[in-house]
Amino acid sequence: MEALYLLASLATTLITSTVLSLLLLLRLPFASRPAPGGGGAARLYEGRVRHSRRRPAGHAFEYAVRYALVDLDLLPLPGYLSAGDARRIASTSGPVRLLTVPKSVGYEQNPLSVYYCYDVAAQEQDEDLKMCIAEDMLGNWSIRADAPGDNLYVAISVQHPTLGNYFTAALQAKLVGQTSDSVKLATFFWLMPHKVAAGIYWEAFRLWLKNVRFLDHPRYLSLSYRDEALKRDLEIRSSCSFLGQKPEANIGSSGTKTTNKNSNPRDYKDGGGSIRKRWCEWRDAHWPWC
Repeated sequence: MEALYLLASLATTLITSTVLSLLLLLRLPFASRPAPGGGGAARLYEGRVRHSRRRPAGHAFEYAVRYALVDLDLLPLPGYLSAGDARRIASTSGPVRLLTVPKSVGYEQNPLSVYYCYDVAAQEQDEDLKMCIAEDMLGNWSIRADAPGDNLYVAISVQHPTLGNYFTAALQAKLVGQTSDSVKLATFFWLMPHKVAAGIYWEAFRLWLKNVRFLDHPRYLSLSYRDEALKRDLEIRSSCSFLGQKPEANIGSSGTKTTNKNSNPRDYKDGGGSIRKRWCEWRDAHWPWC
């Protein structure tokens, strides 16, 4: 049944994307001219993503990507947090920018979205962003990012209780333009989500050939997986022992290692050792993915 659903989904996506691509082509002559100065609600980036998996089987790849850094006050995006909600969650008062791959011709496939929340008194400071993230599959995900400007950098590493430091990924991109025009935005990201999806399934197939098993949804192992995940998240953030160690190596643009300058455990614990409650929202995937 799942196979039939996938085939129907592929056929529907193909038809929808084809029709919307033709409509986009018809809109091109009416696209607005870029304003003098080149400003806009969305900054456009081009770059490359690199993944490296060391266990349970070695696997690495890289591919070209395009991302948008959207000012959510100027260009709210459906399906994402509003600028006001992001400020409330992050306890900030300044601009909110969202790094994402926008939907293209009716299809959405976005592996990563990052919200950059600034305080009014500290806007645009060039400092590292560091978070300690715990997912419900036992991995402790650490994300590091520089404040985006002409260059953009995001790195992810994963610590696992049995696999160790088994996975790293990095996105490095350069600013190539800015726009507030919906047609230019749609043209720049034409079929980008489709390319991302094709890459995901191709690399999953390559991993399968290396005898890496697929993981079932955690609810099949425990119906209380959400409560267990939140409890584990609190335990990890209460220790976050790696934050007090030497600055950890990151992936550089040329494959070399760089160190992160911001590794102060006080970012996560105040003087009394309390941990700020993390905002979290659970969303169920649609059948057959759930």
